[in-house]
Amino acid sequence: MNPLHVVILAAGQGSRMKSALPKVLHSIAGRPMLHHVIATAKRLGAEKIHAVIGHGAEKVREATDESTVNWVMQSEQLGTGHAVAQALPDLPDHARVLVLYGDVPLIRQETLAPMVNELDEQTLGLLTVTLDDPSGYGRIVRNEMGQVTEIVEQKDANDIQQAIQEVNTGILAVSAKHLKTWLPELSNANAQGEYYLTDIIAMSVANDLKVSVSQPANEFEVQGVNNRLQLAELERWFQRNEANRLMTEGATLADPSRLDVRGELIIGNDIFIDINSVFEGRVELGSNVAIGPGCVIKDARIGAGATIKAHSVIEGAIVGENAEIGPFARLRPGTELASGTKVGNFVETKKAVVGEGSKINHLSYVGDASLGRNVNVGAGTITCNYDGVNKHRTVIGDGVFVGSNTALVAPVELARDATIGAGSTITRNVADGELAVARGRQKNISGWERPAKD
Repeated sequence: MNPLHVVILAAGQGSRMKSALPKVLHSIAGRPMLHHVIATAKRLGAEKIHAVIGHGAEKVREATDESTVNWVMQSEQLGTGHAVAQALPDLPDHARVLVLYGDVPLIRQETLAPMVNELDEQTLGLLTVTLDDPSGYGRIVRNEMGQVTEIVEQKDANDIQQAIQEVNTGILAVSAKHLKTWLPELSNANAQGEYYLTDIIAMSVANDLKVSVSQPANEFEVQGVNNRLQLAELERWFQRNEANRLMTEGATLADPSRLDVRGELIIGNDIFIDINSVFEGRVELGSNVAIGPGCVIKDARIGAGATIKAHSVIEGAIVGENAEIGPFARLRPGTELASGTKVGNFVETKKAVVGEGSKINHLSYVGDASLGRNVNVGAGTITCNYDGVNKHRTVIGDGVFVGSNTALVAPVELARDATIGAGSTITRNVADGELAVARGRQKNISGWERPAKD
């Protein structure tokens, strides 16, 4: 089979977005629209992806970390046919070419694969959609045998043609050899004064090519984004599809309309996710995990049976089985919690490795630290890990008890079963089983009078 090249048109200004950001960089599900299209092209097995850019070209390139993308400049926006023509020098004659759009982000691989897989030099693949209201779209004109003969843009269509409900999505596939013959022959003698890519349909018919038509499962797949209202509409459609997938795979969602997946969410069985939770990057939830309302979880792995209570934030962390997090906890990158651990309300951890059964229950900061098994960290404890230049580590052995309001000044080590008295500032190592108390002596003054206002 001839190699597949994908041309993505992404040069438009998007003035109706009312934004300095190029239109194709506006996000759906936490990713720029263009990145969704590039990912789909990759899944199709494209040998090369060509992105035609113009308005805000440098911003688009800077935001797209894709070494596999060949950037093609369109200095003047003279229509879709002109845009594809800019990529012609980079297309091998024998290539199959699929044309996609950077502002049509949710087109699925499953919809495109049959069209490109069946493509040969005697076929042009065309994706159409039937709409209740076709206003604004090019109409698909068929002959008495039902064969496609041409596409007529709305501004050029007569009354009979405007009544047609089958419309052009702009997505098509054809041999590069034909594109190189037809695109130079396009005319801009139309109401828009542009070079329409759709005119090659009539050219293909004139050259006895078969126009093979397919349609998407849902019209949202081929819906473009011209303003923020349409952007929001596609966002909710995407998220509802994710919610449906999760429920099918074993999750109970308190409200499927109040969930945001902005990456890849992998789940086990019997998951519960409460309202307004956000998942970013790659997140794995083991079986029987419960997520409370308002949680934000990014690039994390949550073990089976863990409970994440309300409004907790987890990023770049590993949470062990049957752990209990929150409410209002923050696990920062590098946190690794073993099974049965507890990190409670208003606790923050960073690069903290916490052993099985250990507890950090209230109002503490534990960073650059290693905690053994069955450690109990009292409220208000902090590891003082930064000296203004370097970070230092705190090591806490199995069974250590740290009293409330303690400052552990790293580097420092608390050995097995040590006890730290509340209110202490610990600057030296504590040996096995020792009690360390480091605080000023209390002094009570009798007969003292509290100052009074004049």
